[in-house]
Amino acid sequence: MIEVQGLTVRYGGVTSLDELNVTFETGICGLIGPNGAGKTTFFNVLSGFVRPASGTVRAFGDDLLKMAHFRRARWGVRRTFQTEQAIADLSVHDNVAMITSPLRGPARRADVLAAIDFVGLGAPPAAKVSSLSAGQRRLVEVARAVAGKPRLILLDEPAAGLPDAETGQLTSVIRAIPGHTGALTILVDHDMSLVSAVCETTAVLDFGKLIASGPTASVLRDEHVMRAYLGTAEV
Repeated sequence: MIEVQGLTVRYGGVTSLDELNVTFETGICGLIGPNGAGKTTFFNVLSGFVRPASGTVRAFGDDLLKMAHFRRARWGVRRTFQTEQAIADLSVHDNVAMITSPLRGPARRADVLAAIDFVGLGAPPAAKVSSLSAGQRRLVEVARAVAGKPRLILLDEPAAGLPDAETGQLTSVIRAIPGHTGALTILVDHDMSLVSAVCETTAVLDFGKLIASGPTASVLRDEHVMRAYLGTAEV
């Protein structure tokens, strides 16, 4: 469980997160909102790239904000980004093996291969990332996120720009993450079909404030959500 209280982030005169209070339970949780709502800023706070002006974040009882960013990775925070982070000149195996892991030697290699197998990449571990399709490269990043015993996985627009067929495969992979890893997974994406398909609960941000939170189907029918995010209050 992730419990966020009074989380505030300011960039000069802009308040990106404004006294945010939200709780994410187990399984897969969605985090949606229009561009500039504060979603990526929230991920940046959790992963250690941004220090908030105030507020607390407790992850499974631990104070996440008191951990150095490298300790958060060792603790079990994993993340994908809006822009590709896989290194094109390295193999799939070496990209996944770069992730911080408590495992060493043969156990670590087995964990890396298990992560690659889990995402159903359709390419050998020795293949260079530069030889892969856009969808396969996205799956490499998901493999990096599930390797090394994660406790919290943050997926930042993993389906952006993918065609329907590859989004469908990614949907199946994301849906299986909690059962495979036991990790709490938070998904940010603008694809409402993906969010509806994988997220049990969803929180909605607008101008850094929480405007709705609860079961995904109910949230997506909320009048305030449709007005702020979907652009209409009609069902």
